Amino acid sequence: MAISASQVKELRERTGAGMMDCKSVLTETDGDIERSIEVLREKGLAKAAKKAGRIASEGLVRVCFSSDYGKASIIEVNSETDFVAKNEDFIGFVDKLSILAVENEWKDMDAFMELKYDDVTVRDKLNGMIATIGENMNIRRVQKTEIPGVVNVGYTHGGGKIGVVIGLETTASYDEIQAAGRDVAMQVASMNPAFIDEAEVDQDYIEAEKKILVQQALNEGKPADIVEKMVTGRLKKELKEACLLEQKFVKNADITVKQYVDDVGKSLGKPIKVVRMLRYEVGEGIEKKEENFAEEVAKQMGN
Repeated sequence: MAISASQVKELRERTGAGMMDCKSVLTETDGDIERSIEVLREKGLAKAAKKAGRIASEGLVRVCFSSDYGKASIIEVNSETDFVAKNEDFIGFVDKLSILAVENEWKDMDAFMELKYDDVTVRDKLNGMIATIGENMNIRRVQKTEIPGVVNVGYTHGGGKIGVVIGLETTASYDEIQAAGRDVAMQVASMNPAFIDEAEVDQDYIEAEKKILVQQALNEGKPADIVEKMVTGRLKKELKEACLLEQKFVKNADITVKQYVDDVGKSLGKPIKVVRMLRYEVGEGIEKKEENFAEEVAKQMGN
């Protein structure tokens, strides 16, 4: 019996097993999906699917660069526990994924998941890791940056809890700007700016913030005729905190990050401009499930 691509796709989505395993088992069962699921479970190949509902909010962030620092990648891979995040196999897996992200061309997560990892795909390798280690894992996000004339510098904090890539447009070499780039990356890691500068700020963001600030001022009982002026001042202050280049430099609060970058450029005789900022923090935005231990035991006992 000929096995169709749609059958393989369905079985794969329902079990999390590898493509070739799905095709092989479907052939073995003459295309019977339900029986194929049973066979995959018997073989331990559907293990990943049973763990897919668990919340994976721990993990690692890694940054990686091409040899000339013209390309950079940043990736977050999640696990259920910090214990697994420190597992050597898991660390090696994430490190290799960051290299694959830099060295290959891919347009989205689906394409990234189909990249070759040794003799299997990234997707199949992930499912194999889940089955072997016994925890749900998730390649949550990955980005690659490559801009002509831009040198990339990175920084990771807390053993991979936060990762930052900074792209600097300059004619200077990596060796010349590495220390300054790392300083800026550390600033991003600690202060978490939303934008590089005001020119990058989305107009919708400004309007939304304005609306909030206006309401705050009115709630404070401020006269309507001075609210607009107040809001303008408050918005400007807020943007200084939200924009990297406007922030006070953490290593010298007497200057801004922009002044620091400009000063480095002047000392080198080669202008430097921050044009790219990527920052990942492990688990940010993931709602962690809190279980009451007594309730969990009662639930398992059927009470």
